Amino acid sequence: MEVLLGITGKDFVIVAASKAAMRGASILKSNDDKTRPLNKHNLLAFSGEAGDTIQFTEYIQANIALYSMRNETDLGPSAVASFIRSELAKSLRSRKPYNVNLLLGGVDPISREPSLYWLDYLASSAKLPYAAHGYAQYYCLSILDKHHHPDISFDQGMRILRMCTDELQRRLPIDFKGMTVKVVKKDGIQEVEYDTSKQVLSA
Repeated sequence: MEVLLGITGKDFVIVAASKAAMRGASILKSNDDKTRPLNKHNLLAFSGEAGDTIQFTEYIQANIALYSMRNETDLGPSAVASFIRSELAKSLRSRKPYNVNLLLGGVDPISREPSLYWLDYLASSAKLPYAAHGYAQYYCLSILDKHHHPDISFDQGMRILRMCTDELQRRLPIDFKGMTVKVVKKDGIQEVEYDTSKQVLSA
């Protein structure tokens, strides 16, 4: 029942993840942060098996930091996505593959172009204008398809995100305990206050 959402705009990427850490129908934690900053311009959101997600994302985070220290430069979103995909592909061919699904949002430090990459546990990788993992795919992709366009402003992006979370609250039988929302811009990664406590009326 985990939810991951990503939306690109003119000069930003919004990444949102549900706060509930779940096992089956049980909620184990209600304020879980399913995101990891990889460097100043790249943010990774993850879902999947609890142990796999933490271990894999910390491994990626450490390797990206090591590259930055060795080379005195930060990798862009495209290079980070390629590295993550290669590690998932190696894992897939091992005896213990990682069961993780990822969204990578970033802004290229040179061209200032925002990018969003969708990656799954089978080492598939795709650059998309908007993306979702988990149950968000079933309810939100049609909303994103209708309302998203490449040059949306940040406020428009947040309004589209609100449409998506309202639909999830309306349709999902389990409370996902709100959303952690972060935005990646050319100046870095910022967390955005996002309230989902308001009651959403059924359609």
